[in-house]
Amino acid sequence: MPMNALLSVSDKTGIVELAQALHALGIKLISTGGTAKLLADKGLPVTEVAELTGFPEMLDGRVKTLHPKVHGGLLARRDVPAHMAALKAYAIETIDLLVVNLYPFEATVAKPGCTLEDAIENIDIGGPAMVRSAAKNWKDVVVLTDASQYAGVLAELKAGGLTLKSKFALSVAAFNRISQYDAAISNHLSSLNFEEGNNTPAKKLFPDQSNNCFVKLQDLRYGENPHQQAAFYRDLQPAPGSLVTAQQLQGKELSYNNIGDADAAWECVKSFDRSSSGAACVIVKHANPCGVAVGADPLEAYSKAFKTDPTSAFGGIIALNRTLDEAAALQISKQFVEVLMAPDYTPEALAVFKSKVNVRILKIALPAGGASDWDNGRNAVDIKRVGSGLLLQTADNHQLTLADLKVVTKVQPTAEQLQDLLFAWNVAKFVKSNAIVFCKGGMTMGVGAGQMSRVDSASIASIKAQHAGLSLAGTAAASDAFFPFRDGLDVVVDAGASCIIQPGGSMRDQEVIAAADERGIAMVFSGVRHFRH
Repeated sequence: MPMNALLSVSDKTGIVELAQALHALGIKLISTGGTAKLLADKGLPVTEVAELTGFPEMLDGRVKTLHPKVHGGLLARRDVPAHMAALKAYAIETIDLLVVNLYPFEATVAKPGCTLEDAIENIDIGGPAMVRSAAKNWKDVVVLTDASQYAGVLAELKAGGLTLKSKFALSVAAFNRISQYDAAISNHLSSLNFEEGNNTPAKKLFPDQSNNCFVKLQDLRYGENPHQQAAFYRDLQPAPGSLVTAQQLQGKELSYNNIGDADAAWECVKSFDRSSSGAACVIVKHANPCGVAVGADPLEAYSKAFKTDPTSAFGGIIALNRTLDEAAALQISKQFVEVLMAPDYTPEALAVFKSKVNVRILKIALPAGGASDWDNGRNAVDIKRVGSGLLLQTADNHQLTLADLKVVTKVQPTAEQLQDLLFAWNVAKFVKSNAIVFCKGGMTMGVGAGQMSRVDSASIASIKAQHAGLSLAGTAAASDAFFPFRDGLDVVVDAGASCIIQPGGSMRDQEVIAAADERGIAMVFSGVRHFRH
């Protein structure tokens, strides 16, 4: 029985070449509107849907394929005699291959100033209906929803026809595309603050319904612990420069914990401006930075970061914001490393790790916007799963500047101290609460993380520094939240800090300020809290 193919696409990429190949295989071409005209202009014999159905396109193209001669041809089961008899009785031809991509709703609403009318007119009706019909009848109908599928399907057709496995995979891809499309429509429309007469309504920060779609990248060996199962997913449209875009150049398969720690390290290192901070290095262990530093080159940045806590750095995750060269690679290779990340690597650096086959080396290319355009890779919204629900919040992408600082003590910080304070504050943002971070000269000197008491976090940071043989004298200290009492400040000053940055906002701010004046140190308020749970 001759095959019939219906082609109706918004994105014309590759459609002419596909149609030419289908015609060469003896497959009859049926098409709609603009697609039919394009194929006819290329000299291909094509039957318009209006000719097939006996009805013209109407309502400005809103109705053209919603007809029994289309959906009957898609939905009829070839192995059910009653279905085939019904087709014969009503002179309906089978449609054996459907090629559809949908109106560009997502691209339309992404444009600045998109009106409600533009959004509505770019909601496809007939396309999704046909895709659902074809995908439902997957054993008998091949359905293509993306140009990337054309070559593979043509190869199988030329080889004798598609296997059931291939047909099912295409059906699943089709249903996934419809799900993504409907989710985009729901997300956009439910985010609008509708006002009668306003064709460009303002958008809510969070839509009334959140429809998140993620694509599985891989199954993982296990989750946080061996008795847990896990998989790794990415956004449909991942941001350039984000972890999910990484290319693994060598090493074992990434684990669940590797990925979580790698994301923490990568997000932290991206927070350092490449143009002004120079090379930056972040070493993460169990989701917390245990060493962070900037330097003139990757070797200096890594060496300083490693000094903060050599014990914790063992088996750590290392991220750099510059191309890794041989000198830095040789130094890093002396230690046990789980994951190494950088925007790129010199051939000599990769050669250093060639014999260390278990080291996972990831290359995460810089965003196309430029070497300093790290914002492109940041999440706009954070999601946390809770029992039968989700918590959504805007991501903590706040960047503090010198102009934001408020000096609240009699002692004024020096220019050098102000730079150390900003550095310490930037690191504290990525340390689990309660967080106390000591820094000096562009490197962390002691990190206290994740304690129920801020005093305990300060004590742990001091102990870590002692174990590493570092002196906290003259350091800048950052607290991710305010000091509720002066005891936390006293512990930090006793450890050696000469200046402190904290958000402020406590009922006892004046008591803490008075304590800082009493101890003869400089203290600045950031006005922003950075809890990280």
